[in-house]
Formats: sequence, C-alpha cells, structure tokens
Amino acid sequence: MPFKKKVKYIFVTGGVVSSLGKGITASSIGLLLKLRGYSVTIQKFDPYINVDPGTMNPFQHGEVYVTDDGAETDLDLGHYERFLDVDMSRANNTTTGQVYYEVISRERRGDFLGATVQVIPHITDEIKRRMKFLGETGKYDIIITEIGGTVGDIESLPFIEAMRQIMLEMGRKNAISIHVTLVPYISSAGEMKTKPTQHSVKNLLELGIQPNVLVCRSENKLSKDIREKIALFTNVPKDAVISAHDCNTIYEVPIVLYEQELDRIILERIKLPDINVHLDDWRVFVEKIKNPISEVRIAVCGKYVENKDAYKSISEAFIHSGAENDVRVKADFISAEDVEDKGAEKLLKNYDGLLIPGGFGERGIEGKILAIKYARENKIPFFGICLGMQCAVIEYARNVCDIKKANSAEFTKKNSFNVIHIMPEQIKVKQKGASMRLGAYPCILKKKSKALDAYKKPKISERHRHRFEVNNKFRDVLEKNGMVISGLSPDEKLVEMIEIEDHPWFVGCQFHPELKSRATNAHPLFREFIKAANEYSQRKNSN
Repeated sequence: MPFKKKVKYIFVTGGVVSSLGKGITASSIGLLLKLRGYSVTIQKFDPYINVDPGTMNPFQHGEVYVTDDGAETDLDLGHYERFLDVDMSRANNTTTGQVYYEVISRERRGDFLGATVQVIPHITDEIKRRMKFLGETGKYDIIITEIGGTVGDIESLPFIEAMRQIMLEMGRKNAISIHVTLVPYISSAGEMKTKPTQHSVKNLLELGIQPNVLVCRSENKLSKDIREKIALFTNVPKDAVISAHDCNTIYEVPIVLYEQELDRIILERIKLPDINVHLDDWRVFVEKIKNPISEVRIAVCGKYVENKDAYKSISEAFIHSGAENDVRVKADFISAEDVEDKGAEKLLKNYDGLLIPGGFGERGIEGKILAIKYARENKIPFFGICLGMQCAVIEYARNVCDIKKANSAEFTKKNSFNVIHIMPEQIKVKQKGASMRLGAYPCILKKKSKALDAYKKPKISERHRHRFEVNNKFRDVLEKNGMVISGLSPDEKLVEMIEIEDHPWFVGCQFHPELKSRATNAHPLFREFIKAANEYSQRKNSN
C-alpha cells in the first residue's frame, strides 16, 4: 500500500462583522506557505442555500468566478488563484445548497436505510467529507479552509460543528483554527476597543473551538498593550495575536503577516519544518503598485457599476497589468445608462482607454454601443469582454457594415439582422443554473494579429460564461468591412476574438481573460491593453 502523507488543515473563520478580509487572509497565508515550498490549496465553504452563485444578482453578491472545470463559484476563489498562481476547481467551493442537495438525493435513493436524516450527523458528515476531499487526493501538504459568514450566524453553525469534529479527529498537530476579527477605533473615545474581539472568541469557544491564532483587523497597527490585552482575555499566546491593519493594497497583506512571523507560527503549531521563504519578487510587485512611474485612466462602462465587486477580477487584472507596465490604472466605473442620457463624448473624452465588461440583459446596451463607437472613431484603446465583444460586433455592423437593424437575439428575438444569436445547444435549455457554456475552452489565434502578438502562442485556453455568440451568417460581411476574426474555436464554428486593423488597439473576446490574471503574471490581453492606453496617454499629453 503506497505511503499516504499526513495532510495539515488550517481553518479560517471570521467574527464581529462580515467583509473583514477572511479571503485575503487565507490567500496571504497560502502564499507564504507556498513560498516556503509547501503544496497548498484553499477551499471556501459558503453558508447560503443557493447551490452556487450562478443565479444570484451581481448587485448583491458580486461577480461569479468561473473555474477551468466550469464551476460557478464565490469571488474569493479569484483571490486564492491570484495570490497562489494555481488553478482551483469545483472541489474548492461548497455551499449549504450543495450539501443539502447531496444529502436529500441520498435519502431519496434510500442510502440511509430508513434512518431519520438529521443535521448531526448526516449534514455535518457530508460537510466533513467535502472538507477532507482535497486532502485525500495526495496532492497537498496543507489545506486551508475558509468558512463563510460570521461565527454565531445560524446558517454557518453546521460548518463550524464539522470543523470542530475534524479538529478533534485530526489532533492539535494536524488541524488549527485562525480567527479573523475586528478591533475598531472609537474616535470619540480616542482608543481601540478589544471587546468585539473578546466576544467573538467567546462565541467560538461556546461552539467548542479555541482559536490558535487571531488575525485582528484594524485601521492602524495594534500596540503591544492591545495585543497583550487580547491575548489575556482570549487564551491565545501574545505572539499569535496578529495585527492586520489597513494597507495601501491587498497585495501588501502577505508582507505584513510575514513581518509578524505568522507563517512561522503556523508551521510551529502544525509541526512542519520552518523552510526559508523568498519574498523578493512579491516585494518588487508591491513596490510597483505603490510607486508607479505614470498613470492611465480607464473607463469601465457597464451595468452593475453600483457594486464594484461585480467586476472584481477586472479591477485586480488592472492592478496586475499596471504593475507590469509601471503605471497606476485609475479605473472609473461609468453607468452605461448615463452614456445613453448624457452622450459618450461628455463622459469619455478624458479617458485613455475603454473597457466594456460582460453582463446580461438589455438595460444599458445602447449606451455601451455609443461608448464603443466613440472609442473606435477616436482611436481610443478599446477592450470588450464577453457581452462587451458582442456589443462591439453590433456597433461595427450598424455603423461600418451599414446593417442598421443589427442587434442580438438576447434583446430582439424576431430580427433577421441579429449579428449575435443564441448558441444552438442553448436553445432548448430551460434551467438557469450551471447551464451556460462554462469553463475553459481552446482557441486558435490568427497569424499577424494583436491577439497573437499578446499571447505569443497560436493556441490558448480561456474561461467562458455565456449563451450567445457571433452569428456566422454575418462573418463574411464583417470581415469584408475590416473586422478581423482573430480567434476561433478549433472547429472554426465559434468566434472567440475580434479586432480592427486600422485602430491602435481595438480587441474583443468572448471569454473572460480577467479570470486568469495573476498577481505577478498579468494576463496578456490586459497587459497589452494597458500598454496601449499608456501610449495613447503619452501621445495625448505630448500634443
């Protein structure tokens, strides 16, 4: 029987309030341990009852992050991938909905032999199975598990109980708890308050878990006295009370945690060798973010601009590509409906580039088309992603190919001039969740194209999330009028990329390149888009 290495488990929970940065904390810890030579992955357990976020409103939930294997997941998986520079899968994200769906399906099959199905042990056993799954593959030394929500929430209790059971089964040397909590500054009192952290740890203790490490979120660095006070009232050693104060960029967090030796403390707790860490490349990356040579302004014209988390991966891809170009990317999110009302020139004339992101629905479409027309005619660098590319095709068909009624079947079904139509295999699909063209698909790039110049290789693989595509009936007329079909599926049936020859940088793609941009390895298309925007800015400022 082959030797099976002992996998170590790190659980990350949060207390007091949501949005404290558990995902960034987990990602930063994962990065530090990876840089020490350990094989690490991170998984997210979300307490909502939706099977996945695929049908959830971006205004409420933020973006849906898609993995190579086609899973629609929480946006925290994007942080995991960007920090660790590894690909996640559907096994890295579990929801309450998935857990209950599996248990109820098993009950219907008779798997429980007539037993009364209960939260404990049946639901918690399924959660434990999922928590251990990646560890049993033999690929990893360390599994980091982030529990969504806040300790004390009713919906997260089964996850916390499953976590408690695993920690008991594995033992203190193999499973530890890291609790992220809040130390607020009360301006009227002129001091930081530790009571929220004390109560949060008390809640965790009542659930049977003593945290090994506290990561304390605060505006400013915690003083020695504050850390000692927290340690005293929470039974956590003083050196394991970590100050996670606000940084200029989330990518500085691993450095802050490293300087307090959090990774060394973790390795000591889980009895792994303290291998040297090399942070030089990461420090250079952070320095480029904090001290760029110049700045470019990019307009992101979309539908969900009230919640910037709806475009989280795009925002992060701007940071990565900005660092590679030594520029700060100042992205302004502009409502497409405002463009309809006020005109493209008024809102876009001061920008160095235009990006139209993905999305669904007709609202704001005409504003996006107006914005694209303005960028095309004024030679402003343009980048269209998914629906953004489809809008670019509609605009070109209307204003260059003279197909005045050009549109998309998503918005006008009975129109013989729909240059965008539904994919044949999607026509009979009725179920909304997990039914689009999802995940990684190959694409062949055209020779002598901006796409090939960016990627430097003729075959690529990118992640998709869509139901509509370019209508092949109009490919000839588009190409005859100067649009370049620069990327196709291997069977040449699907248009994956378009560009325009007589334009400095006008590129559209049906896939979502932002999902593959990594902290120290910017996505090629974003890198070249920001490079073009910087060149445009320099030309504009020199005139």
